[in-house]
Amino acid sequence: MSKKIILLAGPTASGKSKLAMNLAKKLNGEIINADSMQIFKEFKVLSSRPNLSDTKKIKHHLYGIISAKKLFSAGDWLKEVRKKVDYCLKRKKVPIIVGGTGLYFNTITKGISKIPDIDFKTRNKVRNLYKKLGYKKFYSLLIKFDPKTKDRILATDSQRVQRAYEVKLKTKKSLFDWFANTKSDFLNFEIKKIFIDIPREKLLKKISARTDLIFKKKCVNEVRKFNKLKIKKSLSVNKLIGVAEINDFLNGSISLEKCKELINIKTRQYAKRQNTWARGHMKNWNKLYSENLSILLKKSLKVVS
Repeated sequence: MSKKIILLAGPTASGKSKLAMNLAKKLNGEIINADSMQIFKEFKVLSSRPNLSDTKKIKHHLYGIISAKKLFSAGDWLKEVRKKVDYCLKRKKVPIIVGGTGLYFNTITKGISKIPDIDFKTRNKVRNLYKKLGYKKFYSLLIKFDPKTKDRILATDSQRVQRAYEVKLKTKKSLFDWFANTKSDFLNFEIKKIFIDIPREKLLKKISARTDLIFKKKCVNEVRKFNKLKIKKSLSVNKLIGVAEINDFLNGSISLEKCKELINIKTRQYAKRQNTWARGHMKNWNKLYSENLSILLKKSLKVVS
């Protein structure tokens, strides 16, 4: 059996999970999560994790495995994926890696840099500087300090701009110099890459439908439970779309309708960023779409065969 891996990406609500399920049935496959928010235990509804029915039919890996209180990096994810891919192949199963986190897919196709650990003192110094300056001034400072980051990291991506600054501060090398010397751990694998290239107007309808569905599934209760954990605001789980908006609704700042509207808007913006990432980082992926799932499945099977 060849060492084949299928990578299936696409914007949020594009139908990745349905296609993955159908591919898994046809190919004797198992599904591995590549969504940075579906990793967390606490958010099954808000992150739109696969339902119980699907997980009973096809084995799913790396969904809801980490407490929101813990840090979980792309490097941590890659370590877990290596194990799961080996586990699937040993049992003659095809690993189908599915999600919307572009950085996760990059670690498979391009590898991950061996940046030394950054000590707490340096990280704290950078965080405090970021808070003091605000994102615009901090970004201006970053591109002067490390010119290679200009136009390669969004000013609004607080996590990445702080990461770039702390790496340059501690190692004296640009984050992108570290990236340049990386190699994929999967060079000996046959990697098949599919991106669901759904038309924007159809995606917007699906996003609205998903927002309605998560409220029917009581995502508000999920946020209430999450709040009791008193998670640090700096942790990445707080970036999950819906957490801030539902909290604004719970404290009476906005109405339920306004809350849903804001979640829709943020999800659309996120989907746009995912498509922008794909245009820049997934140029050699197979861009597929059909409204008809059977046709999309046939196109996908042709790619992976």
